[in-house]
Amino acid sequence: MSHPEVTVVIPVYNEEAGLQALFDRLYPAMDALGKTYEVLFVNDGSRDRSAGVLSAQFETRPDVTRVVLLNGNFGQHRAILAGFEHARGLRIVTMDADLQNPPEDVGTLLAEMDKGHDYVGSIRRKRNDSWWRHIASRAMNGLREKLTSIKMTDQGCMLRAYDRRIIQLINQCAEMHTFIPALAYSFSQNPTEVIVGHEERHAGESKYSLYSLIRLNFDLMTGFSIVPLQAFSMMGMVISLLSGLLVLLLIGRRIFFGPEVGGLFTLFAIAFFLIGIALFGIGLLGEYIGRIYHEVRQRPRYLITTILQQKDES
Repeated sequence: MSHPEVTVVIPVYNEEAGLQALFDRLYPAMDALGKTYEVLFVNDGSRDRSAGVLSAQFETRPDVTRVVLLNGNFGQHRAILAGFEHARGLRIVTMDADLQNPPEDVGTLLAEMDKGHDYVGSIRRKRNDSWWRHIASRAMNGLREKLTSIKMTDQGCMLRAYDRRIIQLINQCAEMHTFIPALAYSFSQNPTEVIVGHEERHAGESKYSLYSLIRLNFDLMTGFSIVPLQAFSMMGMVISLLSGLLVLLLIGRRIFFGPEVGGLFTLFAIAFFLIGIALFGIGLLGEYIGRIYHEVRQRPRYLITTILQQKDES
């Protein structure tokens, strides 16, 4: 099975408790599609027994199972990129290992691809997340669309399908930090979205903290747009103009009305506000410089310990 019709790429990080439930639903769902397929698990340096569970599943279904074991934790998106590098399917589907993405919905995505779409995103029908993740997601979606012109209704859902051509283009990119759905969207010629289910995590806890989500969105904003830098340049010019007018106003008041004792705290407040904006701008500039720093080092995005697959496979 050198070129199956479908490859399902699943990054795994400390999902020992829920993997068997994933197997019990994923393989029957894929078998029912009547398509040749492979399931490619990428173990992202799990500290629990996830690697052992995946190895056992490979022994159980070696004909359709492959396992990539990474030498450390490199993050979800780099784990997916490792899966893309080794996927052999004509269509590639990504999904999470926590069963929040129902495996039965893979067929829905593939049906849309049969209509001629080369990239199929997903919209969660009913999200089972905390309230702060709902608010943060809506805010980031709106900000991302304004800054990058990339239109994704639900950027946080990993259940997505890609044509082989898009995966090959992604594999040619050597970026250290990227946001895969947005990168695929920029390469797509005929994208679409479908509504899928969203269930509660089967076991364990979410690996995405608030800080991780903020970092992910920084990768999205700085990796696909320089609008934030341009916005701060415009803001700097406006503030400089207003500051000049304020200086002229203060000089005029001193000439015509004499020195004033009042207004000192107002000036302090204005100064602290401007300092805050300057520090935020420096931090934003640092994000872009940091990305350049990571790129020029040209270190590998991930390291592979071994790949579990049938011996007669390449």
